[in-house]
Amino acid sequence: MSTSQQLSSPEQWVDEHGDALYRFALSRLQNPSAAEDVVQETFLAALKARKQFSGRSPERTWLIGILKHKIVDLVRKESRERPAEEIDDLPSDADLLFDPAGRWRTGPLEWQVHPEKILERKEFRAVLQRCLSNLPKRLRDAFFLREMEDQSSEEICKVLAITPTNLWVVLYRARTRLQNCLNKNWFSDPDRRGE
Repeated sequence: MSTSQQLSSPEQWVDEHGDALYRFALSRLQNPSAAEDVVQETFLAALKARKQFSGRSPERTWLIGILKHKIVDLVRKESRERPAEEIDDLPSDADLLFDPAGRWRTGPLEWQVHPEKILERKEFRAVLQRCLSNLPKRLRDAFFLREMEDQSSEEICKVLAITPTNLWVVLYRARTRLQNCLNKNWFSDPDRRGE
């Protein structure tokens, strides 16, 4: 068996990898039109970089690597075009979580299942996807870059044009809202909590 793989023809890429690339982009961007655009840009970039394909990884892995860069480029571009004040316009999570006396309005539920186990469930992934899509774009972008793309704080700050302190606030808000949404739409059901 050879250590390097052959690249299929560009005409085959759409048939062999188009759906997987589109699903990957859509899961990150939550926008069908933007997902289509970045997949097309990925194919164009792959066509231009075809001679640099070393064959040390599967073709789809190579294409997804290009796609990840295209998604980050899109997030960076959109962040430059979005007013920075948008973050400050969001309601304080403290007001949502605590009453005026500083007590929990509704305390966090205990999650009695391992995260990796629950991610295997299609129903949970659908709820998680809905919760992610309901986040404001800036929060979703920061969460996506940190948790799904494993970007450094420094890189995320550059992409979103925010300070490290602002990033911490944005990530806190994204995680808190995701937790609240998952508590409400998944973990509040006693049958699901103990899975």
